[in-house]
Amino acid sequence: MGAKNNVTEFVLFGLFESREMQHACFVVFFLFHVLTVLGNLLVIITINASKTLKSPMYFFLSQLSFADICYASTTIPKMIADTFVEHKIISFNGCMTQLFSAHFFGGTEIFLLTAMAYDRYVAICRPLHYTAIMDCRKCGLLVGASWLAGFLHSILQTLLTVHLPFCGPNEIDNFFCDVHPLLKLACADTYMVGLIVVANSGMISLASFFILIISYVIILLNLRSQSSEGRRKAVSTCGSHVITVLLVLMPPMFMYIRPSATLAADKLIILFNIVMPPLLNPLIYTLRNNEVKNAIRKLFRVKRSLGEK
Repeated sequence: MGAKNNVTEFVLFGLFESREMQHACFVVFFLFHVLTVLGNLLVIITINASKTLKSPMYFFLSQLSFADICYASTTIPKMIADTFVEHKIISFNGCMTQLFSAHFFGGTEIFLLTAMAYDRYVAICRPLHYTAIMDCRKCGLLVGASWLAGFLHSILQTLLTVHLPFCGPNEIDNFFCDVHPLLKLACADTYMVGLIVVANSGMISLASFFILIISYVIILLNLRSQSSEGRRKAVSTCGSHVITVLLVLMPPMFMYIRPSATLAADKLIILFNIVMPPLLNPLIYTLRNNEVKNAIRKLFRVKRSLGEK
């Protein structure tokens, strides 16, 4: 007979055992999460309120900001709350929900970046056909396909894990439920499941990375025919995208391209992936973009004038 699942909850070890370090984590990550939510909400509100930010690039950016808020919110609030308790408990269903949500929004983020790279490719390499190719229907399809692909990626990951037998121990050396620590706890041979995880998460990250880098190389090569002002603007925009691609894709490539195993550095690497891209994306896309900065200034001027009336 196969092993039965008699685990109803998991114990999370968190980031650090020291109470002082946990209290420091509360202050740092509470501040980071507030800035993440406010920064990405500002981007979403600015794009939707502005009459000048109506190009497909900003539509994709607003979707990316929404995915970033959701991605960070799947794990960080729980991690912050756990800094106050000695025994960090998460139910089995809560653990699987967290696993699904993290991979859903993280996967969607990667696919949205791919859609944004395609948009920049068409804008720079085929400028005369840009409005015809990137119409509202095509943009909606690309965004819908990104969310659907993120869902399919995540549901496969979750179904593979939820059907594994867990008969003890139930201690996860991490601050949230991820696939590698859970495979380590399963009371069954997880070799094939580990291979599928590599094919699902690892190859998606690796393939997306190469597709995105190759697309931006092609874009840069096509800039030779542009004016100096056009080249400057394109390099600035693509530079922001490349920075985001590196922040988003390097950690999951390290985490999931290798066979199923847990390393000492895994917690810090996945923490960086969950915290830093959502936190930095609003800065990357606004500080290097005059159109967004001007729209934000205009938005605050309108609010100030309404407040004075």
